This record gives sequence, structure tokens and C-alpha cells, in this order.
Amino acid sequence: MGKLVVVNTSQFKVLSGSTKKTDKHDARILAEYLEKELLPEVRMKNGLQAKISSLTQTREKLVQLRTVLKNKINNLFASRFIELKREELSSEKELLKVLAHHFDEITDVEVKVIVGGIRSLNRSIEELDKSIQENGDKMDGSENLQSIKGIGSKDSAILLSVIGNIHDFRSAKHLAAYIGIMPRVSNSNETEHYGRITKFGSKIVRTTLVQCALIAKRYNSYLFHFHESVKIRRGGAKANIALARKFLEIIYRTLKTTGYSRTLLNFK
Repeated sequence: MGKLVVVNTSQFKVLSGSTKKTDKHDARILAEYLEKELLPEVRMKNGLQAKISSLTQTREKLVQLRTVLKNKINNLFASRFIELKREELSSEKELLKVLAHHFDEITDVEVKVIVGGIRSLNRSIEELDKSIQENGDKMDGSENLQSIKGIGSKDSAILLSVIGNIHDFRSAKHLAAYIGIMPRVSNSNETEHYGRITKFGSKIVRTTLVQCALIAKRYNSYLFHFHESVKIRRGGAKANIALARKFLEIIYRTLKTTGYSRTLLNFK
């Protein structure tokens, strides 16, 4: 008896956006994409995985809210022709510089409240990070994953909370499809077209994977030259995604192989 696969149809636009809605047609499409390992599957998680996954989702929402507040401060200052380093507005040093400016009574109150909100979010995100890191180390595969240069304790927890049991995945390609870093496929007159990545699943996992891969290429000559080669041909953004997929192959093999040696990771 085959394995039961639950598909997230809200993310599977080929099916949800189809104008030809028949059971036979839908079944054929599902079978084709299952064979290509491109279905957005729904996966059951154990207790610890589910809890850490919930923590990372909450963290992601708080980071998004902090970005909204940072953009608001940046816009307030930009309207007065004052340029800020928006990417650094999470730091206490930059927030103190913001508070040193004085405009008018009303604007000063608004800036003070926004800065207070960013500080509060910083504390909450730090608390979540601590819990993710401490509890993530208890997850199966954590030690193996952290043996890969580029992956830290928090990174490992975030990745494992989504991956779960690596043996659920038939291949690294299947895992990449689940995370959402495979090219989107559309059908037109029996012709397949590959576009941007599907972006199924959590954004923070894809972001974490890309960041870890960019760090890893500093220590791995194969990853470095692979990234540079794609970058020359297709540009930096696409090179980063291609590097993340290549790095995911290392993660897949590491979790699949018990006692995977650190030295073997410096392949090629």
C-alpha cells in the first residue's frame, strides 16, 4: 500500500487556479506533480517540532512588525530630508541617534512611541531566539546538522522544525520542493514552463537556508565556485537560490547518514 500524501491546495496554484475542474483532470495533475516531487505537502510534526515551528512562526511575525515600524521611522525622517540606515534601525545605537533628533512636539511623541515599540519587539525576538536555540538542541539530527559549517544552533532548530523526519523525503529535490525553493512549473499546450521559485512553506526557513549557504561557501571551495559560476550567468539573486538548493543536498545527505563525518562535508 502506498504512502498517503496530503496536499496544500491553497498553495498548489496549478490545481486551485485551473478552469478545467473535474476529478479526472485533478487526479492526473496531482499524479504528474507527485512524480516530479513538486507537490506542496502538509506534514504532521511531533510535539517538539510543532512547538519550535510555532516559535519560529511567531518570531517571523514579530520581525515583520518590526520592519513596518522601521519603515515608518525611515519615512518620517526621509520626508524631512534626513537619511537613515534603515537596515540598522534595530540596533540600540541607531535608535539612540533617532531619538537625538527633535522636530516638533507631535512628531517627537510619534518617534518616541515607535522606538519604544521596536525596543519591545527586540526583547521579544531575543527571548524567542533563546528558546528556539535551547530547545532546538534537543531535536533529533541537531548535532549532525550543526557539524556543517554555516549552520548554527538556532539555524539548525529552524530547519529541523520544518524538515522533521528526513526519511519522509524521497530525495533532496523532494525536500527542496517542500521548503519552496524549486522553480514554479506551469503547463501550456502540453509544454512545461519553469519560472520563479514556488515559495511554499515558511519564509524564515528559506531565508535561514540562504543565509547558511552564503556562510558555508566561505569554507567550501566547491560551493564557492558553484555560486560564482551561476552568478556570472544568471545574477546574484538566482545564484543565491541555486546555492541554497545545492547546500540543501548536503543537509539531506547529512541527515540521511548516521554519524556523517565533518571532514566528508568538504567534498570536491
